[in-house]
Amino acid sequence: MTKFVVKPGVKNLQHEDEKLVTTHCCYCGMQCGMHIRVNKKSGNVVGVEPRYDWPVTNGKMCPKGVTAYQTVDHPDRIKTPLIKKNGKFVESTWEEALDLIEKNYKRLQSHYGKDALSVFGGVSMTNEKCYLVGKYARVALGTRYVDYNGRFCMSSAAGGFMKTLGLDRGSTLPWPELEHTDCFFMAGTNTAECHPTTIQWLWKARDKGAKMIVADPRETPTARIADVHLDLKAGTDSALANGMMHLLIKEGYVDEAYVQTRCHNFEELKEAVKAFTPEKTAMITGVDKEKIVKAATIFGRSPRSVVMFARGIEQQRKGVDNVCLYTSMALLRGQIGKFASGVATFTGQGNGQGGREHGQKADALPGYRKIDNPEHVAYVSDVWGIDPKEMPQAGVSAYEMFDHIQQGKIKAMHVICSNPAVSAPNNHYIWEGFKKLDFMVVSDFFLSETAEFADVVLPATTWAEDEGTTTNLEGRVIRIRKVKEPVGEAKTDWEIMQLIAERMGKKSFFPYTSVSDIYEEFRLASKGGKADYYGITYDRIEKEDGVFWPCPDEKHPGSPTMFTESFATEDGKANLAVVGWEEPGETPSEDYPHILTTGRVVFHYLSGTQTRRTPFLMEQCPEPYAEIHPEMAAKYRLNNGDRVVLTTKRGDITVPVKLTKAIRRDHIFVPYHWGKELSINKLTNPALDPTSRMPEFKVCAVRMQKA
Repeated sequence: MTKFVVKPGVKNLQHEDEKLVTTHCCYCGMQCGMHIRVNKKSGNVVGVEPRYDWPVTNGKMCPKGVTAYQTVDHPDRIKTPLIKKNGKFVESTWEEALDLIEKNYKRLQSHYGKDALSVFGGVSMTNEKCYLVGKYARVALGTRYVDYNGRFCMSSAAGGFMKTLGLDRGSTLPWPELEHTDCFFMAGTNTAECHPTTIQWLWKARDKGAKMIVADPRETPTARIADVHLDLKAGTDSALANGMMHLLIKEGYVDEAYVQTRCHNFEELKEAVKAFTPEKTAMITGVDKEKIVKAATIFGRSPRSVVMFARGIEQQRKGVDNVCLYTSMALLRGQIGKFASGVATFTGQGNGQGGREHGQKADALPGYRKIDNPEHVAYVSDVWGIDPKEMPQAGVSAYEMFDHIQQGKIKAMHVICSNPAVSAPNNHYIWEGFKKLDFMVVSDFFLSETAEFADVVLPATTWAEDEGTTTNLEGRVIRIRKVKEPVGEAKTDWEIMQLIAERMGKKSFFPYTSVSDIYEEFRLASKGGKADYYGITYDRIEKEDGVFWPCPDEKHPGSPTMFTESFATEDGKANLAVVGWEEPGETPSEDYPHILTTGRVVFHYLSGTQTRRTPFLMEQCPEPYAEIHPEMAAKYRLNNGDRVVLTTKRGDITVPVKLTKAIRRDHIFVPYHWGKELSINKLTNPALDPTSRMPEFKVCAVRMQKA
């Protein structure tokens, strides 16, 4: 009979032959607390237990988190370096792989200069590794070309928060306060599927009388529990937000004292939103004007409200404008900086917050410093021990790196913890870019669609085989703990970057013997920056169950609630957004009569590299599909399950249809978690936001025909 014991004070069952390692999930920005079950004899990961005392998720986990441990010892794991010979991968030694990388990197730089090399990072890594990606690119390789997959995820939120509030902290309040909120305005976020462990807080608030307003083209599981569903056309968010503010001002719902003392541009905003009457807003968005009026009334009368959004509003050609406008709604109500109130974006990747703050972005340095600021460059150069003149200039955004590949400026790329062959828009263009590279290296633990293009694939560790810190969607810095030793010859990403740095003659700049060595340098590099982690130590994280940044010194309590006194702008005042409305990059036409939008489902994560290898998750959702309204299906004489060809100006895909009344009659929705011929990103529009350089994933014109 199997014997289990219960640890004192903890609700988790522990097998007598197992140990529990406390850590956090590897997937979304919720970073749900968990205990990984490890067999004491074999050292293998055998299961997971939710962590009931983690204050953010209280023992809740989603299907992905429950099965995340299954990727650690998966048979598809890459266990040795792979080198492509005659078009096929063969196993090699680390020495042989590093020799080949050194030879090609030095050859290309000698012919074409330092900037012939590039680095494409990711934010499913720890802060320590994300920090090191920027240093690796700029110091070890000496290139300006470094960017990351957050350009496809969080960059519009970052740009919008910087413009309005002066600082990009994804949430201005801690998650447990949501229980005490009176109104949730949720735009472009299907929280129930994409961040399901948040729903508990919304239900607790609903039990106390809180209202929910959801703006989304689809009646998602989130929208189904809303008091008002604003079923707007994809790409019309800025019109909706302006229409909401028109009514807030007209009906006297503005916190005049707050706005006058803490905000700029109020008079300009009042003038700008006059045109966005309920009638005009309804005409642009396709939402009944009665719904818009009801939403404004509920939001305007709620003492405590939170505006929450995600990729639906951000992955647009005007994503930054959308973020600025929705944030301005919260500012008009005087909600930012107060208890159980404020604004928040749902972070898609596990370290989407921390991973964008510390140097992976083309124009950024640690601590959210700017690479075009001489003082910022001087400070970071001093920490790194280089001459400021050696610091490369700003590069270009993630998608634009592929333009530079096509132009012959970039000759080699090292992709770390990312799968742009699936996640980038206009896939064919990305695939052509990979083929055009002289040399390509990928660090990953599975042979992803991107890795298949590589010349060298280096076996990296999973989250359970390394340690460090991440920053969750609240801005809370937490600990990821090592659960087991790496499989085969896999190495951590930071060790891999160190080895290549040594081959490039930069060993002295990467003297780390442990993750804590990197963290201590990282703390110093962030010191004094807008994203200041200097006061956050491993000991404090342990004792306090996470510490909120900014935290400038070890006596500082951290910052769970942001902007209580002033904003992070030069004069301390927020900037209300005075922005009109523009059409998306593509609108329906005779040739492409419908609107295509994309998103996630609860059973998969991003490009699906991990979740498509998890049997239970694949059983639940084995392939992509086109969600269409029955009225659209009738016009095309389609039945549920029939296959259709979807075509845009960039490509086509064949998928089955799923009939549902929970979508606008003129829209088609397809989830994006599959690669190659099943990748919907073959079709999506690469039109970029002028500020964030975010592609317009969420709206493009499409035609449909029965297969």
